Parts: sequence; structure tokens; C-alpha cells
Amino acid sequence: MLSGVGGLVLGLIFLGLGIIIRRRSQKGFVCGRGGRKRPVPKGATYGKPVHLGVNQLKFARSLQSAAEEGAGCHCGALRVLNSYWVGEDSTYKFFEVILIDPFHKALRRNPDTQWITKPVHKHREMRELTSAGRKSRGFGKGHKFHHAIGGSRRATWRRLNTLQLHCYC
Repeated sequence: MLSGVGGLVLGLIFLGLGIIIRRRSQKGFVCGRGGRKRPVPKGATYGKPVHLGVNQLKFARSLQSAAEEGAGCHCGALRVLNSYWVGEDSTYKFFEVILIDPFHKALRRNPDTQWITKPVHKHREMRELTSAGRKSRGFGKGHKFHHAIGGSRRATWRRLNTLQLHCYC
């Protein structure tokens, strides 16, 4: 879903402290709006009619999660903390992705922020551990809304909204 690069929309900002740690002039990522077309040659899918869709398919994750993934690929040495919506037009959506330098001394010495410098937090955006990624996996807040069985938003919604009346005969 990444179709180009925009202006300076990436910065190293840590929202927990509310201070700018270090700002770099990295290029920002632009996500193309719209659905996901199935990449098949000439629209030929070769199968049963239930799998013949090409045009009106929807991507499983949000464009915000795709923008985080693109920023994490482009700046591989930095950690993706989170992202937020900046703007949109008729063709693209713009998100500002918050990237953290894990080798910055101010982060490594602070006990509140050194969690993201550990190796287990490499490429959080690829494993959908950011806020946008967790939302696409069906996670939420509150009782019975903190685990996703099946790993998809639709499967979680179906599990939470299905009334099961078991018959023990």
C-alpha cells in the first residue's frame, strides 16, 4: 500500500515524556487510499468462483499500520513507538510515525524509557504490537476484549457477539 514518499513527517518524539529527544529529517511515507487489488495477471485467478475476486478486496490491516511498517523498513535502526493521523487528500493518507533511537543515552539511562531499547522490541510494527496493529488484530480495552482468538478483527467480533446455546442431550 506504500506508493510514494512525502515531506518531513517523521520525527523522533517520545510522547510519554512529552519532549523531543532528537529530530531527524527523514522522509515520510504516504499510503495510497482505497482497497487492495489482487495481484494476478490479467485478472485470472484460476480457481473456484468464491475466490475469483480481484477488485473490491479490502486489506486486512489499516493504512496507518502499513505506514508504520514502511517507516520501520526505511529506518531499520530505529524503533517504531506509535503513529498518528496528520492529514489526507483524495488520493493519499498521511501519518506521522514516531521513531525512537534505541542507542540514545537519554533513553538508555532513564528507567521509564529504556524498555524500548531492549532487543525484544525490534520491529514492533512488523509483529503488529503498535496501537494501530493491535487494533487490526481485534484487541481493545476492558474485560474480555484483550485477546484475539484467530488473530483477526472479524473473528474476534464474531466470537464476542455469538450466542452459543449448548444442548447436552
